[in-house]
Order: sequence, then structure tokens, then C-alpha cells
Amino acid sequence: MPAHAPDTDPLARERAHLTSSRSALRTMREDVQALDIRDVTANWVNAAVLERQIEERIKALADLSHTPLFFGRLDYLHVVGASLAEGAEGERFYIGRRHVHDADGDPMVIDWRAPVSQPFYRASRKDPQDVGLRRRFGYTAGDLTAYEDEHLTDPAAETFSGSAGGQRTSRLLQAEIERPRVGPMRDIVATIQPEQDEIVRSGLGGTVCVQGGPGTGKTAVGLHRVAYLLYAHRERLAKTGTLVIGPNRSFLHYIEQVLPALGELEVKQATVDDLVAHVEVRGSDAADAAVVKGDARMAEVLRRAVRSHVTMPTEPLMVVRGSRRRRIPAYELEEIVQELLDRDIRYGAAREALPQRIAHAVLVRMEQSGEAPDDRVQDAVARNPAVKAAVKALWPPVDPAKLVLRLLSDADFLAEHAEGVLTADEQKTILWTKPARSVRAAKWSLADAVLIDEATDLVQRTHSLGHVVLDEAQDLSPMQYRAVGRRCTTGSATVLGDLAQGTTPWATGSWQEALSHLGKPEAAVEELTAGFRVPREVIAYASRLLPHMSPGLTEVTSVRESPGSLSVREVAVTDMDAAVVAACEESLRHEGSIGLIAADARIPSLAAALASAGHAHLAPGEETTTESRLTLVPASLAKGLEYDYVVLDEPAAIVDGEPDERTGLRRLYVTLTRAVSGLVVVHAAALPAELG
Repeated sequence: MPAHAPDTDPLARERAHLTSSRSALRTMREDVQALDIRDVTANWVNAAVLERQIEERIKALADLSHTPLFFGRLDYLHVVGASLAEGAEGERFYIGRRHVHDADGDPMVIDWRAPVSQPFYRASRKDPQDVGLRRRFGYTAGDLTAYEDEHLTDPAAETFSGSAGGQRTSRLLQAEIERPRVGPMRDIVATIQPEQDEIVRSGLGGTVCVQGGPGTGKTAVGLHRVAYLLYAHRERLAKTGTLVIGPNRSFLHYIEQVLPALGELEVKQATVDDLVAHVEVRGSDAADAAVVKGDARMAEVLRRAVRSHVTMPTEPLMVVRGSRRRRIPAYELEEIVQELLDRDIRYGAAREALPQRIAHAVLVRMEQSGEAPDDRVQDAVARNPAVKAAVKALWPPVDPAKLVLRLLSDADFLAEHAEGVLTADEQKTILWTKPARSVRAAKWSLADAVLIDEATDLVQRTHSLGHVVLDEAQDLSPMQYRAVGRRCTTGSATVLGDLAQGTTPWATGSWQEALSHLGKPEAAVEELTAGFRVPREVIAYASRLLPHMSPGLTEVTSVRESPGSLSVREVAVTDMDAAVVAACEESLRHEGSIGLIAADARIPSLAAALASAGHAHLAPGEETTTESRLTLVPASLAKGLEYDYVVLDEPAAIVDGEPDERTGLRRLYVTLTRAVSGLVVVHAAALPAELG
């Protein structure tokens, strides 16, 4: 829309545009609802597909009352001969979560992902990108109540803010970042920073790895990147699919509303455990066994074990067709089998190719005797009982779960295929002390399920998606990386994590190593070091642990100053539970969500203390509301979650609850950095020395 002269009451004008935009969105939705598919479809299949598409479109056009329709405005300059965004010269654009147009098709709100919207996130006074003015809007309970202007090309101009109350200064951007959190994670589309936007808008062709400390927004960046890629490459990704992988169900529930709020309703979510759910997991591994099972060397052990089922022929094959008998000598069969082995294709694909190769050898002999067989004859020969029997003997079917069962139960079988790969002690570590009688009776562990997934892929290729987002990736084992990598062999990935928050015994030591296991060694590694959520005082306190657990990592620098955001309280052992409850009550006087985080072993005691004091609490993954804002969080489930106020119970118990000190300190680092507005640390035991 063309730029206009300044108004005497700009706030009223912006409110009027919001009202008009909501009306236009409502009309767009009504137009879709009024469509009659009977007029445009020829059969019931097309009608069903179109009906589903219409339903999705209606959902995408919903006007969410609690979500601002637009959050910013760009006024482009009248610049003659300048290289502006397409159609942008002298124009004014309102930037929002979705596109809205009027009855004539003219845009009233531009999708934040459109090229013309990019300067809203990247323009600056040093590089205005042909933008004269950038305006940010502030909302209260859905009502537009304030705006803030940045004059990017006038060096004499100061930032001017307008508001309903006549305030002359505003910090809308910071206010949006610090807005209290109730309910699931929300999008950051209004507050994306330039360094984040570069990652969000990077191309579909390449894999990106984001190293980001607490509060840097790496999870939000990954989700917004999915939304951007679906906008820029919708047809391609609609065919190939997208997937968001998180560490656990609580985390996935926490982030599940971000993409729908951005208009993307079809992105699937899963954990790594979901991906490899070939068997029922009922057991667990000791840490040393899990480390060996998760080692990338297990892929070679499995490859050898799968290929060991192939047997070289020792007898010729006689194929009877009609009254004629065709003899294929053993040496020729051996050449066919060896050629398939040398090609190193999937075991199942080679097994499917073997009868056709044998049939081809028969057809050669038929042609030599003067016959003229065609493809139908070759297919018939491939189905000949003698050929089928030969294939079953030479290249028998392999059941991946039974294969892994044998490896973990049969010491001789494991030793044969692990020779030179695993040491004798490592082999002993992963062998079951009491072998299971069957696949169904086995008490499979999560690491076992990953091995079965690897074996399954050796037999039959895993389907590849167009794009995969992998969050909290630092905690994956090499074999888990391989499992994820199989889901995007022909696509790309966004890998998100923080090496300092690796809390598994097999946590990755470097992103280069992790990306190699993922099958994406060429991926670009980007680092986010500016923190926007965790207060400076809190992140500085937690960062005292970095030299002792992750030396060499860059400390996060928070842009938020919040004096008094950290309180460390020492109490007597007998007063511990009461002091923690009191700290929770103090936090509940503030607006927003509260997380009480403690070592897993302390959860029952604290749950009882809260109940005695009359405080109901939620479990991780349950949605907070204005009536129920307190969540009791085991330290093992805190990763990736955020709360406005956090009460941290007994840091020493969190460290002691892990198998080694480094992992314990990393777990403590995670729990210390879950607070957005304030952190209270309550302890009776001495604090870990690394906290100073």
C-alpha cells in the first residue's frame, strides 16, 4: 500500500487498520467456507482431497484473538533507481504471521516470511536496506496500545514512541521478550534478531547446525526455519515431508503450538525413541553397555552380521522349463552372488535382484539354443521353484530384531562379527547375562531399538524426508545420529543444541563429529551467543560452571539486565522443604509460570510438602494456565523448558544424582538456566565448589 503523510492521531489510524485487517481475514475465511466442491470435482477421491485442503485452509485462516494479526510496519523510501525488494518502492507494508488481502486482492498484512518482510529483521541505520521507517506495535490483551518508530535513514532523528497513555519512551521489543509465560512455548516472530534471521532464512539445500547456549532462542529459530522453508518450498516439502525431533514428550508438548500459530498445521513431531520403535522397550542398560551399543562401530558389527547370512553356492542349479533343462554351474552362481555383494547395496534389494540375475543367466542359454524369450519369460523363470529355493539358500531373509537378539545373546556370533571392531571387554559388556528366548520375550532397551533400526536399514532403505529439525542434539549417541540421518539422506536438516548441556554418558564432544555421524559433514555450524531470555545475573552465575565441564565454549552474554533476579539462600537441613515451599509461594506472587526444579530423588518429598501446604502442581508437559502455574520438574526433564520464575532445590543433590561429576555439573547448568525473570536457589548442603 502507498505511504501516506503523517497522521495527527497515528495510533487511531493503526487501530483502524487492525480492525479492517481482521475484517478482511474474516471475509477470506468465509469465502473458503462457502466453496462448493461439488462444482469442481469429478469423482469422490478428488472431492475428499479437496475437502481436506479446504479444512486445512479454514484452520489456517482462523483469527486468534490472543495473537496480534500484525506486529510491525515497514515504510520503504521513494528511491529512484534503487534496487528495492520487488514492488516495494515507496510502499508501506504491515508485517504479520500470515498474509491478509482485501476484496480487491491488495495486501493488508504481509507474511513475515515474504522477501519484502526481511528488512524488518535485518535493516539497521548502518544498512537501512531502503527502509525509511520501521514501526513495532505493542499489544495489551489483544488490543493495539502502543507503537515504536525507528527512523533508519535520518541520522538526526531519535526513536519516537507513541502509546495510548501518551508515554514518550518505549521498549516494546524488550517487553515482548520478557512477557510472562503461561501455557506452551510461543513463537518469536515479532522479536527475531538479525543473526537469528540469517539462520531462519538459510536455504533448503544445506544442513545447518546451531550451537546456542541457554536463552539464545535456538529452538525457536529451528521452528521458525521450518515455517520459512514450508513457505519458500511448499510444493517440494509437501511431497517429501518435514519432521521435528525432540528429546522427550514433555518437550514436544511444550513446543507443539509454535508452528500452528505461524499457520503451519501439518508438521509432524517425534522423539528418537519414536523413530526406532520396532520393538517394545521394557528394559534398560547400564551406562557402560549403553555407551558401547551407541558407538558408531556397532554399525560395522551389524553390517558384517547381516552379510554373514549370504552363502556361496557349491552345487549347480538346474532349472526345468517345459521339456528343457537349463544348468547354471556353481562358479557362475558364485559370480552373480559376489557381484551383488561387491555392489554393497541393501541386503533386501540384493535379495530381490538375485532371482532376476539367475533368470537372466537362464535366458542367455535359451537364446544360445535359438529361442527368443522376452521379459515375461524372465519373470516366469525368476519365479521358478528351483530359482526360489536357490535364492532362499544363498541369500536367506533376515529379520533385523532376530539378528540383534542373536548378537546380544550368542557370544560366539558376536565375537565372529565384532573381531577387530570391539574389544573382548566391550563384547562382554553388551552381552545379555540371561539370553531371551524370543524377540517378544526380550527386555529390549532404547539402545537395542536403535541397533534394530540400523539392521532394518541394512536390509531395506529407510524412507527419507525433505527436512528434519533435531533439537537437543548434543545428547544423542553416534548410533542415534545415524538413525536420524537415515530420515534425511536425500533432504536437509537443522541441528540444534548446546555442547555444554550434554548430560548423557555418550554426549557428543564436537559438532563436527556429530554431523559426520548424521551423514552431513559439510553442514555449516552457526553459533548464537547473545542471550535474550535468561537475565544477565542468572546466566553469569551458571556460566561459572563452564570452565569445569565444557572448556572452550563461548559464554552466553545476556542482553537483559534484571537486578535482583538471582537469590541464593542457605537453610538448615530440617527447614529445607519449608524453605522451598516458601520460595514457591513468593514466586507465585509474580505474574507468569513457576518451575520448582529438583533432583529426581527429591521429587516425592517436595510433592508431599507442596500438598501439605495446599499447593497443587503440574507435571512437565502439562499446560500451565492462569489458575495453575506451578510445575514440579525433575532435573532429568528440565532441558528445553522455560519458566518465568524458577526455584532450584539443592544443587549438590542434582550433581550427585548423575553417574559422574562432569555430567552432574552439566545437569546443574541446565537447571540453573531455565528462569526467564528470576531464580531462587535453596540449599542446605554446601554448594558445588565450581559455583565459587
